[in-house]
Parts: sequence; C-alpha cells; structure tokens
Amino acid sequence: MAEPLKVGLAGLGTVGSAVIELLERGRDKLVARCGRPIEVVALSARSRSKKRRFDVRAFRWVADPVALAQDPAIDVFAELIGGAGDPAKQAVETALACGKPVVTANKALLARHGPRLAALAERHSVALNFEASVGGGIPIIKTLREGLNGDSFTRIYGILNGTCNYILSRMEHDRLAFEDCLREAQRLGYAEADPSFDVDGHDTAQKLSILASLAFGTKVDPDAVYVEGISSITLPDLDAASELGYRVKLLGVAVKTEAGIEQRVHPTMVPKESAIAQVMGVTNAVTIDAEGLSPITLVGPGAGGMATASAVVSDIADIARGVRAAPFGRPAARMTAIRKAPMQRHEGGYYIRLLARDRPGSAATIARRLAQQQISLESIVQRHESRAEHASEPGRSGEAVPVILITYATSEDAVHKALAAVRRDRVVSGRPQVIRIEKN
Repeated sequence: MAEPLKVGLAGLGTVGSAVIELLERGRDKLVARCGRPIEVVALSARSRSKKRRFDVRAFRWVADPVALAQDPAIDVFAELIGGAGDPAKQAVETALACGKPVVTANKALLARHGPRLAALAERHSVALNFEASVGGGIPIIKTLREGLNGDSFTRIYGILNGTCNYILSRMEHDRLAFEDCLREAQRLGYAEADPSFDVDGHDTAQKLSILASLAFGTKVDPDAVYVEGISSITLPDLDAASELGYRVKLLGVAVKTEAGIEQRVHPTMVPKESAIAQVMGVTNAVTIDAEGLSPITLVGPGAGGMATASAVVSDIADIARGVRAAPFGRPAARMTAIRKAPMQRHEGGYYIRLLARDRPGSAATIARRLAQQQISLESIVQRHESRAEHASEPGRSGEAVPVILITYATSEDAVHKALAAVRRDRVVSGRPQVIRIEKN
C-alpha cells in the first residue's frame, strides 16, 4: 500500500472537528477509493485547551498555522480558519509556495484573492481545492470546473445562504414576521448573533462571485455584485407572491449579457413550479443554464459542520488520488477581468407594491408615470388588508390602499425613474416595495 497522505489541519471549529470525525469514520472506505490512507498528523487552532469531541493529544500541535503550512512533515494543508486576511491568507500562501496542496472552505479568502492564489498554485504545480466554499455539501465547484467544463454557460443562479432560505420559509409557512424568524434562526444556530452578513446578502455575494468566475472565466470580483438583503420582505409580499403563482427566495444570479456579466443578489420571485421554488429550510440549490442543455439543478445541505466537512474530505481524497485541476477551471493567466453589466440595464419582470393615497387622480398619476417609462403592466391588484399587516410600514396613515403591479419585461432604470416620479407626485405613502421576477 502507498504511503499515507499526511494532512495538517488549521481551524478546529464546527467544520474542522467534523473533518477529523469523517476521516476517522471513513478510513477504510477512503483507502479503497484512494489507494492510500489519509491521516491528520498535526493541528493548529487558537485554543488547545478548548473541549472538543476528540482528544487533541492524539495529534501533534502547532500553535502557528503559518508554521504548520510549511511543516515538512505534512503533505496537504487544510485551511478552515476563515476570513479574507491573515492568518488564513498568509498560511495558504505559505503552503502553496512550499509546494503543498491546499484544501479550504474559505469563501471570503477566495472571493478576495482567488486568482492570485490560483496562479501561485499553478506556479508550484499543486492543487487548490475549495469545494466547501460554496453550497456546503453540493458538488457545484467540481460540476462547473470539471463535470461541465466543455459547455457554454449562459446563467447560474441559486439559493446560496441557508439562513435566509430558512427565514423566508418560516415566514411563509408559519406566517411569522421577519424579526421573529430571525430570532428563531439565531436560537437554532442557523444565524449568527450579528446576522447582517447573511441577511443583507453579502455571504451570497461572495459565493456568487466564485461561481461566476468558474462559469464565465472571469476574475473573482465580489465588488461587481449588486446586493440587496431580505429584511424588507413582509408577509403581504409573500401572500401576494403566492396568489400570483410565485415564491420569494434570496437568489444569487449571474448572467452573460451583451453588456457584460450581470451579477446580482436580491429577493426574487420565482415560479412555484420551478425546482428552485421547492427548496425550503436551510437547504441550498444551484441551477445551471448552458447552451444545448436543459437547466440542471443541484440541491443539498448548504450549511452545517458535516455537510461542509464532507466537501473538504472529498477535496482531500482527490489529492490522495492524484487528481489536480486548474483551481478555476482554466489557467489563471486566461481568467479575464470582468466586464460588469450595469444593474440599471437589467431587464425582467417586476413586482411593485405601492401604498396609493386614496384620493382622486392617484391611480391615473401612477399609470402616467409608468407609461412615460414605457412600462407595460401584466396585472394590477388592489388589496384590502388589515391595518395590523402594515403597522410597521413607514408612512402608513390609514388612508393608503395597497396596490400591486406586475410588469412585463422592463429595465431596472425605467422602474426606478417611474417610482421616483410617483413619490415626487406624493400619490403614494411610504417607500414602494420592488421585487424582481426570475423566470425559468
């Protein structure tokens, strides 16, 4: 039997501990699959004394993760520290420069430094594997990088944050307000004490920038992603979506357009019959559109120690088998600078909920402003809802009537110009709610 693959693992949080457990539990199966044992021989973390599910005394302890990364006694460096800066960044750079393959789950690091790290890995002819950085247990990185490598991708979109999907699912199913669902997610450990990175869409944006790079051959650029979160979504929005045949999801969407690559994260109405609309709870899903293929949707656990650890172990197993691919599916030198499609040029259908003042001429003014921007309406619904449903909405005076507009395809710029004019006319109360519609 071949010599064991010796792993140095930095970061012993939920994922790191689960990796230790999975490697031990699957030892024999991994030998059969890889032709050699995989052994964690050294660990690094902030605290050695912290109580864990395994005995750290069974492993050699290295206090500095950078020292572990260059340790000649390890073959692979697994970085599970997290964060875009040091020590994770320095440790990964050190390992690659020393000719050691790296496995990481660090989306923030890849979103900020992916192309440079890929070039460093190529220069030293070693693997840089990061399946666990996006989608938890969904093999979306390998699918884009290797499984569908010859296809021309046109769009990739999905549910990339389990916290947001859980909140929206609970709001719809149990008719709870956003704040109540967020507190429940925090109690269950699905959301952090400071949940803003998740609910404001930034976690999804980092993941989307990685997927867009793999799909379109561009350099990873999270700053090119338009981002909105879910905190503005209300029960009336979910009710209206359901009545109109839609469900609201926080989606990350990357599309190839004539103007460039459009990358956006925002609450989105998707048809109820679509595969993505059926995904509830903390589950993630990614749909891939490619020329000549029907859409492919991958669904699986998007969060949790075991799901993410499974992806880490799979990456380590590939290294043990001698499998190495270009980190982003092509040589780093051939990754192009992204040509960002301006968000104002986005075209699609829109859901617009207005609180129209109940007085003569309001409806005509709204219609005129929409017509001035050449916005055509698919449907208009006037709702009669209880005041309690809108108690938290600014500007609610009891005189406003909820009006829901569904537009045919139009531009982002036209919608914002029309609504700005409507607000200047003072025929609506509060801020209009706008949710984009994503067709199959």
